[in-house]
Amino acid sequence: MLENKVAIITGGTRGIGYETVRKFLQNKAKVVLFGSRKESVDKAVNSLKEENPNYEVFGLFPNLTKEQEVKEAFDTVKEKYGRIDILVNNAGVSSSTPLVNFTEEEYDKIANVNIKAVFTCSKVIVPYMEAQKGGVILNTSSMVSIYGQPSGCMYPASKFAVNGLTKSLSRELAPKNIRVNAVAPGITKTDMVAALPKEMIEPLIKTIPLGRIGTPEDIANAFLFLASDMASYITGEILQVDGAARA
Repeated sequence: MLENKVAIITGGTRGIGYETVRKFLQNKAKVVLFGSRKESVDKAVNSLKEENPNYEVFGLFPNLTKEQEVKEAFDTVKEKYGRIDILVNNAGVSSSTPLVNFTEEEYDKIANVNIKAVFTCSKVIVPYMEAQKGGVILNTSSMVSIYGQPSGCMYPASKFAVNGLTKSLSRELAPKNIRVNAVAPGITKTDMVAALPKEMIEPLIKTIPLGRIGTPEDIANAFLFLASDMASYITGEILQVDGAARA
């Protein structure tokens, strides 16, 4: 579905991001995964290469809130492959801190990673995509951007901002043939969720009409569809992948 496409996936070293990298590679894309540290990037790339030595994948670790670092990383990808077709803004941090306990440092961290990085990467990628007359930007949102959560208000607030960027950029960039969409995962079996005790998992499952927690592959499949030409007339959508969970 993505043969000969070049994709950059931020937060690609684990969880949903890593599975999205795998899914894109399985569908013949060339993928550059971004992570926060060289060690985690190298580990992810080596793991993928062990799975399939023919995968066309390598990794970089720019600070996603620094425009110049992002541009240098994008230049590296452009020099290697000649183009950048897909950007997946997946890097993010969560929080469950009660409002009264929020520190300025935690607020800034969430705002920087979840909002500023999406803004910066999207801003920097546009000239590359405009020059090649098209591209796809995909963002990772969350079901809590729509329904909120009982604690840690800055996380859903940041994802609500991602939704706003997605909707607005889809309208601004459509004349340049750049599609912008987001995927809003529900409860997903990442390492953090998998580590929860059974007595915490079972009540969560009861809130999901489909009767199970989502997998990273469920979310990666949504990204694959939206990145592909099968979604060529879809832009400005927040695709909920949550088993119909609504709270």
